[in-house]
Amino acid sequence: MNTAIKKETISSSFIESLDLAQFQFAVEQRAKAFEAFKTMGLPEAKSEEYKFTPVSKWLTKHFSAAELSRQTNHVNESVKDLLNPEFAKNRIVFVNGVYNKALSSITSDSKITIQPLGEAIASNPSLPFDQLNINDPFALVNSTLWSDGLYINVPKNITEKKPLFIHYLHDASSNKVSVHTKLFVTVGENASFNIIEKTDTLGDQPVFNTISEEIIVEENAFFNYCKIQNDAGHLTQVANTTIHQHKSSRTDTYTFTLNGKLIRNNLNIIIDGEGCDSHFYGLYLTDGDTLVDNHTTVDHKMPNSFSNQLYKGLMDGKSKGVFNGKIFVRPHAQKTNAFQSNRNLLLSDDATVNTKPQLEIWADDVKCSHGCTTGQLDKEALFYLQSRGIPKATAKAMLLYAFAGEVLDVIKDEQLKNYIDSIVSERLHKGY
Repeated sequence: MNTAIKKETISSSFIESLDLAQFQFAVEQRAKAFEAFKTMGLPEAKSEEYKFTPVSKWLTKHFSAAELSRQTNHVNESVKDLLNPEFAKNRIVFVNGVYNKALSSITSDSKITIQPLGEAIASNPSLPFDQLNINDPFALVNSTLWSDGLYINVPKNITEKKPLFIHYLHDASSNKVSVHTKLFVTVGENASFNIIEKTDTLGDQPVFNTISEEIIVEENAFFNYCKIQNDAGHLTQVANTTIHQHKSSRTDTYTFTLNGKLIRNNLNIIIDGEGCDSHFYGLYLTDGDTLVDNHTTVDHKMPNSFSNQLYKGLMDGKSKGVFNGKIFVRPHAQKTNAFQSNRNLLLSDDATVNTKPQLEIWADDVKCSHGCTTGQLDKEALFYLQSRGIPKATAKAMLLYAFAGEVLDVIKDEQLKNYIDSIVSERLHKGY
């Protein structure tokens, strides 16, 4: 099939090329997702949710419909060079979407279940996964084509302080790669768990990656989640993450997008219990022709809960940033405090950002606010630092780091904080 599929036929061509017979597990869920996808199709240019993020156009240019569902088995041994020694003691590694036992090492509490999702389904066919994700076309693509995934169950009253590092490696050194993975996590009552997730690519062939993640945080539990997107390859990634919080639970999420070709993050929080506490932080540093799109949704369904979002972006070159944040406060969610802030700095005349904070409130006893700002680097502050003998490049990096520092400072895990800090500092001194 010619890779230059016409935009108006990409959905039908994709559907015609899918071969679900290759999958021997989760057949019923795949068929259901497939039927929903046939109805929805891929988003076109006029799609409200994807109008600034042309994922379909990118797919049309780089992949045939058949290539999107083809699994890549050949893996170059050099992909192991992408592993991070900082997190070697407690990590799960996927290579081209398939769990790699040899590169993985689990030292978490033995009472915690950590296993490939396919194995978990084989031992428990009624495992209630794939039920929380939003009605997004790429979530449906993922549910139809996922090759492997991870199941984590943290029993109640278990506190695990060591973060689990989930590393997705792609070998695109000789072939295009299409990878679809899942993550299903349950954090039991009064339990605590931390996850760090990172994606890396070897080679410069195009990579299309979808990730669907479902996290259930039970009563009085704590979940800490960090996503690091610093891929040096030609990665287009659509990540759908849905977190369902129950009574008196707490969730902290961090999204650091530092590199990649086209990145779309859909983060959806369902606050379904009283007394929940939810914090969401994001930092995106873009240059070249990178596009980063963060879509967040916080759905307050129950009263007496708190949520706070802070996303900050630095855009250089011809890069583009997109932020769309929605807060829903349902009629029963009285005494809700919900806040949202998006702040951006444009470092070149060609960089752009599209930001749209939204509030929909059906309750009357709430405190909610949202806001966004877009500006440029403070020239007076830059001149002040230069007048004190600081070279211009260093002074600029200092100001940019101060801007990003508000997000970095809230990281509680010292190892993670130092790791992210070193990446951001190096990037700001070299990349801008």
